[in-house]
Amino acid sequence: MANTPLRMLRLLSLLQNCRNWSGPELSERLEVSPRTLRRDIDRLRELGYPVHATPGAHGGYRLEAGTALPPLLLDGEEAVAIAISLRTAAGGTVADIEETSVRALAKLEQVLPGHLRRRVNALQNYTVPLIANGPTVDPEVLTLLAQGCRDRERLRFAYSTREGAESNRHVEPYRLVNVARKWYLMCWDLKREDWRTFRVDRLTSPYATGERFKPRELPSDDIATYVAESITSSLARYRALVTLHAPVSVVAERIRPRDGILTVVDDKTCMLRTAADSLQWLALTIGMFDIEFEVHEPPELKEYVLELSARLGRAVAAPAEPAPPVPW
Repeated sequence: MANTPLRMLRLLSLLQNCRNWSGPELSERLEVSPRTLRRDIDRLRELGYPVHATPGAHGGYRLEAGTALPPLLLDGEEAVAIAISLRTAAGGTVADIEETSVRALAKLEQVLPGHLRRRVNALQNYTVPLIANGPTVDPEVLTLLAQGCRDRERLRFAYSTREGAESNRHVEPYRLVNVARKWYLMCWDLKREDWRTFRVDRLTSPYATGERFKPRELPSDDIATYVAESITSSLARYRALVTLHAPVSVVAERIRPRDGILTVVDDKTCMLRTAADSLQWLALTIGMFDIEFEVHEPPELKEYVLELSARLGRAVAAPAEPAPPVPW
């Protein structure tokens, strides 16, 4: 890569995308010698980018936090995503960030090319957000958790359950997920030796321990669905598993997000996992899909559907006597 300015931009982009790079990895990516790489690193430092170098076999280069914010490299898609996120943040679930978001958005839109600004405006003008009250989280806490996920660094924090029970947790963080306007941390709980999901607004005094961890195999390829399902199951008295005799595309048009999680069985059948505190509510929800179905669990729901079917059958059976006149 002979063009020095383009090479430095590429180097900066690589440093921003990953926390740690070894010298040989960067040299290979940029197709330059180690000596040229060191010169480019020195040039970035002169421009105000705090690139830290660690010697040794396990050393490398990393972009550290500095005393000032140097320019960031964003491609078109990243710039649009940030602009939309800033606009949404004005009514979002992160506490005390609305005014800051507006200021940052004004600066970003000032330098956006015209075609990108039109994309941002079109998406914002024709998107209607769902307004709902919900808990907010401290942006510093959210940032710390996200950094723990990125850097594979163990965290400690205090946690309070819905019932008010408090405990101290030592975890390996993996993902932050936003479900129904609430933030959740999906992580490996070291004491319980299992995957756990924690609501971020119930989490206090988090801090990074400095301990790095080797990533484990995730419990699912679809983390958002996994977290949504674990939340639904943990909050409800009854957990139901139902086969629906219709393509998942058909059922998806009739189901609401809070009604449960759909998985494909084949091109004519899908599976619904759902939960609720009421058997009546479960039966009503499933019945309103207007699709043939089979209840697999729980046993209580099977019994209730049988009783409901018998009751409905009696309701339309031929009456033994004429119905009394209805007064108007």
